[in-house]
Amino acid sequence: MVEAQSWTNRRLSNPRLLDTSNDHQVDIPVTPTAEVRQQHNPFSNIVSPNFLTAFIVASWYLSNIGVLLLNKYLLSFYGFRYPIFLTMLHMISCSIYSFIAIKWLEMVPFQQISSKKQFLKILALSIIFCFSVVCGNTSLRYIPVSFNQAIGATTPFFTAIFAFVITFKKESVEVYGALVPVVLGIVLASNSEPLFHAFGFMMCIGSTAGRALKSVVQGLLLTSEGEKLHSMNLLLYMAPMAAMVLLPFTLYIEGNVALVTIEKAKGDGFMMFLLIGNATIAYLVNLTNFLVTKHTSALTLQVLGNAKAAVAAVVSVLIFRNPVTVMGMIGFGVTVMGVALYSEAKKRDKVTAH
Repeated sequence: MVEAQSWTNRRLSNPRLLDTSNDHQVDIPVTPTAEVRQQHNPFSNIVSPNFLTAFIVASWYLSNIGVLLLNKYLLSFYGFRYPIFLTMLHMISCSIYSFIAIKWLEMVPFQQISSKKQFLKILALSIIFCFSVVCGNTSLRYIPVSFNQAIGATTPFFTAIFAFVITFKKESVEVYGALVPVVLGIVLASNSEPLFHAFGFMMCIGSTAGRALKSVVQGLLLTSEGEKLHSMNLLLYMAPMAAMVLLPFTLYIEGNVALVTIEKAKGDGFMMFLLIGNATIAYLVNLTNFLVTKHTSALTLQVLGNAKAAVAAVVSVLIFRNPVTVMGMIGFGVTVMGVALYSEAKKRDKVTAH
């Protein structure tokens, strides 16, 4: 998949509009209180709550950054040039692991689809989800992870646009003003990116826009109490639907890729290890995202998400040695500053509204 982690969490302004920075990521339920978390923590008598929280946050960082780097390595350096098939593998992995986590491990209560109408709504979200993730994975074939993460910071900009166009929701002048440096930073970074690729740039923009559109559409489609699904249940239904949607596209565009992959794996066992590991980590992105919110808060997830993209950019530069420029780093910094201002403006608007 993956929808890589977003830069900001819209829960702070509207519980039905939650940005997801990670192309594999679905909305997170309300965070329980500390007392409730401790009561439901089976490891509370074994390890301290602080250590467990630190371990979960570290796992969330590693899974988010790991799936980005593995996608980049597979698609750009290893020669596995099948982004649609790779996304389908992610969806299949999420289907299997979600079933195990919910039905066997009972991490969250199982929820059933209540009607044909709800099924069609989830299918619509799955199609948008597919578009976003495929575009994101495709972009990694052509542009560095650092540039990919910088573009992903513009998610709040696209969310504000879609919220206005679809729901006629208007933000304050302060919120719109904070979006100016978000876009300006990307313009600066794009103009000075040594490995700029027009098609890769457009694919990454499409992924970011699709991620924002999904958050807005989800707020519209699954609004009633009878239709709301826990994030892990929503992934349980969306992942297999997304895999079925992707199947004809991968066969038509990428050919008989399954047989090609099997033939290559016969002579290179390490490739199967990479694909299975990559698909597993893609699911861990969603699982650890849920656990971080459960053990901390949505606000903490937002702050960690902002830092995560910067860490991912630095790690990718160190590993892949892609060139960077001073102006590119300044552009990245301006974008991060804009995202921080945007988040603060949204919080103030929420306080004012209450």
